[in-house]
Amino acid sequence: MNFIDFHCDTAYRMIEEGKNITDSNLKANLNNIKAGNAMAQFFAMFIEKDQVEDSFKYCNKMLLNFKKEISKHEDTIELCRNFDDLKRVKASGKIGAFLTIEEGDALKGNLDNLRYFKEEGISLVTLTWNFENDLGYPNVAFVNKDKGLKEKGIEAVEEMNRLGMLIDVSHLSDGGFFDVAKYSKMPFIASHSNARVMTNHSRNLTDEMIKILANKGGVTGINFCNAFLSKDSNPLDDEVATIKNMVRHIKHIRNVGGIEVIGIGSDFDGIENEVEIKNSSEMNKLAFALQKEGFVESEIEKIFYGNALRIIKDVLR
Repeated sequence: MNFIDFHCDTAYRMIEEGKNITDSNLKANLNNIKAGNAMAQFFAMFIEKDQVEDSFKYCNKMLLNFKKEISKHEDTIELCRNFDDLKRVKASGKIGAFLTIEEGDALKGNLDNLRYFKEEGISLVTLTWNFENDLGYPNVAFVNKDKGLKEKGIEAVEEMNRLGMLIDVSHLSDGGFFDVAKYSKMPFIASHSNARVMTNHSRNLTDEMIKILANKGGVTGINFCNAFLSKDSNPLDDEVATIKNMVRHIKHIRNVGGIEVIGIGSDFDGIENEVEIKNSSEMNKLAFALQKEGFVESEIEKIFYGNALRIIKDVLR
């Protein structure tokens, strides 16, 4: 079955470790996403703010590196900006690559930078990672839980609506989430977040958030990080993330927000734990598990690519 994965950190590992997109050590390498029958993969330009001198410059460097690598494999994968691009790429038998930024500090609080990245092919911005920035606050350990978007964050949300870019609330404070829901006129996503009722982690969504996201026409991508999946509130670092726990979260989210709010956001190449789905080539393991748990084909298709296609069509320009 085709899939669309809303989040991986492959581009970051490529530049930091000097790898190419076909490197066998990458979970979401080109060979794996092709073998897994990917329709599209969202590739994050991830920035660890406290480890770089200038987030804007570092993001540009990573973006250039990734584009150069993609250009070497034009027969297999092609950059996409919107639904029409993806439709054309899919018809030619290729995989669509969408570009994202994971850390709003790359904008440096300047909407001209946002517009610049849009021109360079960025389709989605994760407003924060684990650090406060000019846009808002992260949800690390609930420290900033009730803090909302800053003025620049609200401006960025409104401008992303105008530009036809996806707003991503994964990592964002709870207060920031509610502000995005308030100020965004378009659907938004949590690219790689699970259900907080199932695993009490600050990176997961409450039932109220899931309902709001669903009502706004948004999607949350199921994250394969074990800390966000496990029943254990403090899982071991080397514990393998199980498909059983993925299904547990999916069932809960379906019951709370409906099947239309669920997608995939593996976080491959950004998580340290091993996963029962070893890499992107094994996505069908999740499809088979969902089938065994009584999900019908149309529901599985929505989770794997249908819901993502809808939001790509509705938002991206």
